[in-house]
Amino acid sequence: MSFFRPNVERIAGYTPGEQPQEAGWVKLNTNENPYPPSPRVVEALQAAGARLNLYPDPLSTSFRRVVANLFGLDAEWVLPANGSDENLTILLRSFVDPGELVVYPYPSYILYETLADLQGGSHERLRLNQDWSWNRSATRDAAQRAKLVIVPNPNSPSGNRWSDEDILSLVPPCGLLVLDEAYGDFCDVPHRAELLRRPEGNRIVITRSFSKSYSLAGIRLGFALAHPHLIAGMRKVKDSYNCDRLALVAGEAALRDQPWMQANVARIRSTRERLSAELRLLGFSVVPSQANFVWATHPSRPHQSLYEELKWRKILVRFMKFPEVSFAPDGVVSGLRITVGTDGEVDLLLTALREIV
Repeated sequence: MSFFRPNVERIAGYTPGEQPQEAGWVKLNTNENPYPPSPRVVEALQAAGARLNLYPDPLSTSFRRVVANLFGLDAEWVLPANGSDENLTILLRSFVDPGELVVYPYPSYILYETLADLQGGSHERLRLNQDWSWNRSATRDAAQRAKLVIVPNPNSPSGNRWSDEDILSLVPPCGLLVLDEAYGDFCDVPHRAELLRRPEGNRIVITRSFSKSYSLAGIRLGFALAHPHLIAGMRKVKDSYNCDRLALVAGEAALRDQPWMQANVARIRSTRERLSAELRLLGFSVVPSQANFVWATHPSRPHQSLYEELKWRKILVRFMKFPEVSFAPDGVVSGLRITVGTDGEVDLLLTALREIV
């Protein structure tokens, strides 16, 4: 006899990337930023330590103002969250009733499917073409029926970015489009919430993370951007104090030091291009990436074997396998998602791959 809800009992749950507890690993598997956060963050955290006996501002007023200023919006357009994953949870709880449809691209971030299952919603995969473009006819039909369309842009694991025209074509007539822009700052031309200003913008929600470009994966913080009527409703669903004082002051300090973040992003983009070129010389196919990782596949070497041989050398990458993919001959797509680390970490990876391949 199980006491769990059937929706919880039947799912496997989302499996995060490995987090080794001992030192000595080259860790290129969870898309963390290899560079430290701004020194302003450390200073802000030290100053905040004396006030940990007090609750944080439940509305995160100061933080919201800084975010709003960066994106040219008012603070009423901003909802902070305990990581962008919490914003996704809030969105499902706010807008999806049992049985209502959630759609998302596939292969992509499988957490979307897990969250839909937990909410009791139905879900449908928007099958991508082999080049990671949209299957337009099938996509349009599914989006027309959806309550939520969730699209990571850039996508994971591929790292590709879709055009604004592709994205706007997915806005459902009776639902919302959620743009998960966790990797948005790594694009050659980063978004600044321009789509919210389009005629369709009142049915679009953008989510952002501090884990990637701001080097704050250890502090759980993200935010959503949307028209105020959507933010006001979502605020009813969040926990009373969903963002702690340390996260808020760290996030605010990071946002105020844009040159530090942009310098780190520029280094990662440069290393990303070098990594992609070297992988191609080793026989890998690499999708042109707009994120802080690359998706690499090899025509003859099994990807799981490559992952295991790298792990034996204490180098972690993410081996990923997606079943039920229509364009794959055997229905399965697999590959290695490799986080862009420092130049030294990437050199160690490439040296190991030259020995293996």
